Amino acid sequence: MFSFEEFLNLPLIWGGFLALAILLYVILDGFDLGVGILYPFAPSDDCRSRAMNSVAPFWDGNETWLVLGGGGMFAAFPLAYAIIMPALYVPIIMMLVFLIFRGIAFELRFKATGIGRKFWDYSFHFGSLGAAVFQGLILGGFVQGISVEGRSFAGGAFDWLTAFSMMTALGVVTGYALLGATWLNMKTTDKTQIWARKCADYLLIFVGFFMGLVCLWVPFLDTEMHQRWFQAPFIYYVWPIPLLTGALYIGLIVSLIREKEVAPFLFSIGLFIMGYVGLAISLWPYIVPHTVTVDQAAAAPESLSLMLIGAVIMLPVILSYTAYCYYVFRGKVGHEPLY
Repeated sequence: MFSFEEFLNLPLIWGGFLALAILLYVILDGFDLGVGILYPFAPSDDCRSRAMNSVAPFWDGNETWLVLGGGGMFAAFPLAYAIIMPALYVPIIMMLVFLIFRGIAFELRFKATGIGRKFWDYSFHFGSLGAAVFQGLILGGFVQGISVEGRSFAGGAFDWLTAFSMMTALGVVTGYALLGATWLNMKTTDKTQIWARKCADYLLIFVGFFMGLVCLWVPFLDTEMHQRWFQAPFIYYVWPIPLLTGALYIGLIVSLIREKEVAPFLFSIGLFIMGYVGLAISLWPYIVPHTVTVDQAAAAPESLSLMLIGAVIMLPVILSYTAYCYYVFRGKVGHEPLY
């Protein structure tokens, strides 16, 4: 009788699915969080309206990937979910609070006037900023490792709050802001576009600094990661990653100097992908650094194979709908209300 688990490495496939969902969330929701981070610094109210209009059709769909990532871990890797969630309860809850507050601002900002509009403007900004900060803290707390005894989290409620996690929080904020700036450079015109391009010029410096700092810091968090990046034969396979990252960084600088519209956004996405791949290489094969592997955390093969059927059907549907949404709302945006 045919069995999926006899022919496929199901934990690896589901690990790839989970990694893809998280990457898509970081890229897609990253640029609209970045727009919110930059939002109050726009030169006029019309510019702020253009900025919000540029992400209004996409923001809720972008967060679909966050739900898929969390749900996928719960279903496919229940042991990892049971360890990671207690370790990161506080930043995850705070991230969701800020995302909810930010979502309300989308609905009410265009309907408000005067002081009410200013209140929702700042709600949009601080909701985006807070979500980005706590996502960075979650990333730092996860990468630095989680204390585990047996099959349970054995640390404290604030183990995630360290110098490394605060650094990654700042890095995520500047990275999202760069994505937002290059998105606005692509989606707007005139004064808003000029302002967005200037923001990207400044943010390049900070993004380069924090990416370099992460590259230097991460290998020293764990002996195995250090060996993977600095000892033969691993070094010959992994060092193309920082070289490609440097090439993308230079390409981003050149495209901004030449005042391109689409290329800076694509180069910014490329930087995030390279950073993500670098972290994946550092952490593999652990899904709970540095204690539980993908195979150890996986659900029963029968469960994984059954869920895979649904994933194979639904993932192309979600990707197609997302692509169609971006196609429909392509082009430049104005300042007129969309809601």
